[in-house]
Amino acid sequence: MVEHVDIDAAQNAQLAALGAAEQAGERVAGWKLGLTSGANRDAFGAGVRPFGYVLTSRVLNSRASLWWEDEVKCGVIENELCFILGADVSEQVDARAVRAALAGVAPAFEINQARLAANASPAERVADNLSNWGIVVGEIQPLPTNWDQQGLKVRLLHNAEGIASVAAANHIDDHFQSLATLANRLLRFGRKLQAGDRVITGAFGRVQNPQRGLWSGDFGEFGRVHLRIER
Repeated sequence: MVEHVDIDAAQNAQLAALGAAEQAGERVAGWKLGLTSGANRDAFGAGVRPFGYVLTSRVLNSRASLWWEDEVKCGVIENELCFILGADVSEQVDARAVRAALAGVAPAFEINQARLAANASPAERVADNLSNWGIVVGEIQPLPTNWDQQGLKVRLLHNAEGIASVAAANHIDDHFQSLATLANRLLRFGRKLQAGDRVITGAFGRVQNPQRGLWSGDFGEFGRVHLRIER
C-alpha cells in the first residue's frame, strides 16, 4: 500500500518541475487524472488518483504527424476523452458542479513516454508527471444532456482496421466524478482548473510503441481522432 504522504510529496515534486518549465516560457494547457481505468485502476491504493499536467507545446491537433523515434522514442498511445473547461473552478466541487463548468468534450489520444525503469516506484511515476508526453485532440463536441457514460464503446484502429473495442461499463471511473476529484486535488496543491483547460480522464485502450501509419480512436457520437506515426 502506498502512503498518501509519499504521493503528495511526489505531487509537489512534479509541480516544482512544472514551475521551472513555466519560468522557461512553457504554459499549462490542461491536466490528466491517473489510475482511473482498466488494470491500472487503484494501482497505488484504493481511490488514489494522482494528477499530471499537459504543456501547451505538447497539444497536437487531430491528423498531426509525429516522428516517433525523434520525438517520443519509446512510449504508448491511449485513446481517451478530453473535456474542455468553459469556466474556472476556484472552490471545492462535486460532479454536478464541475459538469456545469464544462464547455464540451473531444475525442483524444494521450501520448505517454517511457522515461523510467519498469520497477520505478509509484512516487517516482507521479514525480515524472505520470509519463505524459502530450495529447492529440479532435473536434470539440457539446455534451449530451442525458449522456449514458456506461453505454459508450470506444474503438482503436490502425490504418482503418479495427484493433480493439472497449466498453466503458466496469472499465473506467465516472468522468464527472474524476473531474471533480481532479479539481479538488489541484486546489489542495495551489492550482486550479481554468477556462480553456483540456483534461483527459482515463484510457480506453493502449498501444505500446505503435507501428507506423494512421492511428484512430472512434468515440461514436463524439467522433474520431487521428494521429499519424512516422518512423
